[in-house]
Amino acid sequence: MAFVVTWLVVDQVRTAVWAAAAVLLLLGGIRLMVGGSWRFLASAVLATALAAFFALRSGQAEDAFLPGIVLSGVYLVAAVASILLRWPLVGFIVGIGDPDYAQDPTAWRRDRGLVRVASRLTWVLVALFAVRVAVMLPLYLAGEVALLGVAKIALGWPAYLLAIVLMGWLLATGRTPQADDGAGAPATPGALP
Repeated sequence: MAFVVTWLVVDQVRTAVWAAAAVLLLLGGIRLMVGGSWRFLASAVLATALAAFFALRSGQAEDAFLPGIVLSGVYLVAAVASILLRWPLVGFIVGIGDPDYAQDPTAWRRDRGLVRVASRLTWVLVALFAVRVAVMLPLYLAGEVALLGVAKIALGWPAYLLAIVLMGWLLATGRTPQADDGAGAPATPGALP
């Protein structure tokens, strides 16, 4: 946000990068005073440094958004591939909840019903990444820096929150096939495929 607002005011990429860096320093100072995990700030520093590198290298403010667009495209391809290969990404998140995860981290894959549910939930992530690329790539190509900033924020944590709500709704309203023997046979007739 600091990058976009500064660029809109002064129309200088270098000054906008310095504004973003100043915000990160301020957040670092606050984190130092209140304590807690540095993980999220570290990831913000990394993302900002990468965006700054691209923008400073080309001199074009819209290039600050290119790494995020490319990363969304990579996640999109990876999520679709994981579904097609029957190793859906959401399955790994589900697997972490298994008490025996440390001994057998891929045990969730032996339950065909669980793999189907994880695949459906991974399609929600596919949709999220597809929307991000479909919205942001044309804005990038048009050089619409202000709209890219708005899209980056709207398609960030609010979109992830919406995806999680949609996944919860799918789980709450759907019928989840369960296997009694772990072989993946649905326990109830008419369970979703």
